Amino acid sequence: HVQLVESGGGSVQAGGSLRLSCALSGYKATRYYMYCMGWFRQVPGKEREGVAAISTDGRRIYYADPVKGRFTVSRDNAKNTLLLQMNSLKPEDTATYYCAARKMWGSGGLNVNAYNVWGRGTQVTVS
Repeated sequence: HVQLVESGGGSVQAGGSLRLSCALSGYKATRYYMYCMGWFRQVPGKEREGVAAISTDGRRIYYADPVKGRFTVSRDNAKNTLLLQMNSLKPEDTATYYCAARKMWGSGGLNVNAYNVWGRGTQVTVS
């Protein structure tokens, strides 16, 4: 079955940068290009929220308002990898960040219910 593994989280001072990666593996990983992908985040006591999403063909990209202009999402289909470059980080960006996927043409956008494959998350702490 398909699995997602996030990496790149950590602690950083406000104004700093981090780069998150999400690797898709599994017997269908060679068809990574068929998955739309997204990044979500969650803090304890709050609902999971969409951060950024990218369509299957990479042509449609969505960002949540709080991260526009600071975060950049991209995908490398040759490496089955989803990336999230986070710049100008703020304390309010502190959260567990999750990678999500769904095998479909198009995009699930920032709708958490549109995705059916999830990673375990990586912690980002901004102080």
